[in-house]
Amino acid sequence: MNTHSTNSPNSLDTPNSWQMTFLPRYSRELSVGVVWLALLLTLAVVRPDFYSSTLRDTLIEAAPLLVAAIGMTLVILTRQIDISIGSQLGVCGVAAGLLAQQHVPMPLVALAVIALGALLGAFNGALVAWLRMPSIVVTLATLWIWRELLRWLRQGKFVNGLPANFQWFGLPEQPSIGGIKPGQWAIIGVALVIFALVACLLRWYRPVRAVLAVGSDQEAARLAGIRPPRVIFATFVALGAMVGLAALLTVVQLPQVDPKVGTGLEMQVIAAVVVGGTAISGGRGTLLGTLLGVGLFATIGTSLEFLHIPTHWNQAVQGGLILLAVASDALRRKPASD
Repeated sequence: MNTHSTNSPNSLDTPNSWQMTFLPRYSRELSVGVVWLALLLTLAVVRPDFYSSTLRDTLIEAAPLLVAAIGMTLVILTRQIDISIGSQLGVCGVAAGLLAQQHVPMPLVALAVIALGALLGAFNGALVAWLRMPSIVVTLATLWIWRELLRWLRQGKFVNGLPANFQWFGLPEQPSIGGIKPGQWAIIGVALVIFALVACLLRWYRPVRAVLAVGSDQEAARLAGIRPPRVIFATFVALGAMVGLAALLTVVQLPQVDPKVGTGLEMQVIAAVVVGGTAISGGRGTLLGTLLGVGLFATIGTSLEFLHIPTHWNQAVQGGLILLAVASDALRRKPASD
């Protein structure tokens, strides 16, 4: 006689339960992954030569974007936003070039630009967390302040005369692995290490997980012993530090530093984070979704250029996907009775 009933834990209820919990929770990540895979397969059929060199360049260019997007994810999880990161990256990038021009060792250059980015982020964070000013207003103001200050200081002049050990961190061109040089692997590797580190902290380290509690319900978080202003301030500082690192990963790819570097970065980063599933209303999102969002947008940008489609369509696609993502979140939060 069979003693197992259809209601036992080992019955068909287990897959159904898995589907009811896993699939809805990661539906955005799955959908973004499917779209990205479909785009890659389409390129493989239509333009297989995309994979010879363009995909490599896409990965390298996406690495700084991923680092900045990781920091932006933390900020948006607390129900805040920072649209000044493009200007921050410009300031940090020029600072990195000027320090390298003075033959400052690269480790010190890296520490200096990360610290500068953290300082810029702390300025935004203090106004938002302690003075309770709206983050969209604060960062819109600093977006223009940092950009115009940089324009006034540099007068549009590039930072030239960079030493040989600055570009690609001074690593030799050979040997290359998979057509990617050591300096290029270093940029990709740094981005992946930051991703893995923050993902682990967000999953298992209680102080970092507090960003989810603050974004979900500040009052409930306060009653649980969390201090929301400190958490919000810390996320802006972390974002600034990651923007500083992203600036370094960007400018070491260039023979000279343009003061306009980073222009439009905020649009790309916010688009990747929101489309990747991080709710603009805070409290919900994953770094896996951010990674997939960055991959999707980086591939869209390079594939449109590769297919000789005008670049302004890239911005139109970004805007359209942001709108779809926000509308999806709004529909998900809408009560069924409405």
